[in-house]
Amino acid sequence: MTFPLLPAYASVAEFDNSLSLVGKAVFPYAADQLHNLIKFTQSTELQVNVQVESSVTEDQFEELIDNLLKLYNNGINEVILDLDLAERVVQRMIPGARVIYRTLVDKVASLPANASIAVPFSSPLGDLKSFTNGGSRTVYAFSETAKLVDVTSTVASGIIPIIDARQLTTEYELSEDVKKFPVSEILLASLTTDRPDGLFTTLVADSSNYSLGLVYSSKKSIPEAIRTQTGVYQSRRHGLWYKGATSGRTQKLLGIELDCDGDCLKFVVEQTGVGFCHLERTSCFGQSKGLRAMEAPCGIVRAMLQKVLIPNGYLTTKFCLNAKIREEADELAEAKSKEDIAWECADLFYFALVRCAKYGVTLDEVERNLDMKSLKVTRRKGDAKPGYTKEQPKEESKPKEVPSEGRIELCKIDVSKASSQEIEDALRRPIQKTEQIMELVKPIVDNVRQNGDKALLELTAKFDGVALKTPVLEAPFPEELMQLPDNVKRAIDLSIDNVRKFHEAQLTETLQVETCPGVVCSRFARPIEKVGLYIPGGTAILPSTSLMLGVPAKVAGCKEIVFASPPKKDGTLTPEVIYVAHKVGAKCIVLAGGAQAVAAMAYGTETVPKCDKIFGPGNQFVTAAKMMVQNDTSALCSIDMPAGPSEVLVIADKYADPDFVASDLLLKLNMVLIPR
Repeated sequence: MTFPLLPAYASVAEFDNSLSLVGKAVFPYAADQLHNLIKFTQSTELQVNVQVESSVTEDQFEELIDNLLKLYNNGINEVILDLDLAERVVQRMIPGARVIYRTLVDKVASLPANASIAVPFSSPLGDLKSFTNGGSRTVYAFSETAKLVDVTSTVASGIIPIIDARQLTTEYELSEDVKKFPVSEILLASLTTDRPDGLFTTLVADSSNYSLGLVYSSKKSIPEAIRTQTGVYQSRRHGLWYKGATSGRTQKLLGIELDCDGDCLKFVVEQTGVGFCHLERTSCFGQSKGLRAMEAPCGIVRAMLQKVLIPNGYLTTKFCLNAKIREEADELAEAKSKEDIAWECADLFYFALVRCAKYGVTLDEVERNLDMKSLKVTRRKGDAKPGYTKEQPKEESKPKEVPSEGRIELCKIDVSKASSQEIEDALRRPIQKTEQIMELVKPIVDNVRQNGDKALLELTAKFDGVALKTPVLEAPFPEELMQLPDNVKRAIDLSIDNVRKFHEAQLTETLQVETCPGVVCSRFARPIEKVGLYIPGGTAILPSTSLMLGVPAKVAGCKEIVFASPPKKDGTLTPEVIYVAHKVGAKCIVLAGGAQAVAAMAYGTETVPKCDKIFGPGNQFVTAAKMMVQNDTSALCSIDMPAGPSEVLVIADKYADPDFVASDLLLKLNMVLIPR
């Protein structure tokens, strides 16, 4: 419940700011003052109401309807109208719930049971109380000649008085010649308590309705809080407690509300200093969560704009904000599952808050704007603006080109006709000794470790035949680098969703076993903070590997995901790999392969983040490099396993499906130059 009082003003210009803690106000309707009224409504957190006091002719009625729509759409809460006029307005499709019917007691029975009403103070008090219908209806009482005793008794019955603001004061110690009503006495008339000490439980909250702490108020502290417009409470040991009087962590009182039973108060305050709690925290109930908790980290943008030193590692300092917002909005629009929608929505909220912080917009201001929009009664169509609905012309599908060099056939060996030497040569595995591989890999790893990006660029030019300006492709990744046909995107999205479901099912809760009294053994999992994922791309391009590595990393909750894959001759990567990196939220892609990519992720370079663990398959050089960095204790880097070159043996008889056999053979053919 709000403060049980509705101050009435003659105009916006006469608004008394000291009464703002009441939380609402009512102004007279005047067509020529519409602009000022709307401007005031949009600049305040008050519930602004309007009352139409003069009669309206038939010619003026249409103008009134148009103006009321403007007022509603710009945040006016309710409009007080005479009964006959109110019924005509409601018939014109303006919501009846936003109309207060000004009428006499004998007319109330004809109105809807939940319709708000305003009746004269002269009405019998018993009738007024019965009109509330147990709290489902708001009842106002108005009079220009009511006495304070009439006002307080009415408030005690659950009725909200409409009082001329000039008759109200925040002071409470008044001389006899001052004929004003202390708003504190009006509030106290609505309160009850069953505590022996007569105190009122008081919840202290900020303007976002976030609870700061629990205190007590009294019939002495409440008037003093209203008079000083600050947080004043009742200490059970020390009497009146002026919050922050000694610590400097004062409170500006923004509003007072009470619960439905009238035995508990809520003080809405603006807290200064480190927070409300004596433990120097914002709240006695612990740290904030959700959107509110993001406001402080997002404020780093403001510091960045002021050229203050920014700690390393904050994502907000390393991206193009506008592009990131558009990217996250697109991803949210494409998300299908409940989990993905929540994920993408959270990302969008984060970057939206960053933009708010950049321009000094608080979450309170955003919420107030939402509240104002919720009061609208007319809205534009739900379609998007033309620039967002224009269909892109579909490209004509081109027939696949037939290879000009004839058929590609595998080497066939008929064991019934081949010599024993031919069979032996075919079965011999192309093995290189581990020592030889290590000798080749060690100089590469050492070079990258000592020279960083310089060595990485030189080795990429040497082994991949491409000269790059930078060895890293940072997120957000350019849209043009992941252009894919829609069917390919759908296939990848489906695969990502399937892999995600499987790996989410493997997430286990903490296991605890009490092996003997007082001895508890536990097993729990924690995500690795920074992971490097190697995606082969030399002989064959394997976007499936990026799926099988990237999605589990995202599910596990790894904070930083780094891809590494060798570039093509033009310096680009296959768009499938970039698209998957984009979907799993990779921080960057290292444009390198082989041992040099593994070394860069293990030790870190000027642009490549150091990773805690490296995953992914590769050739014998990649495997050797992974084993080498794992054995180097100074690297502080682990690996998944020495996943060397894959092999496959397909056994088929005359009953085998030729398509299946061909698929298995082509899988191997895609990975090696001479399949065996």
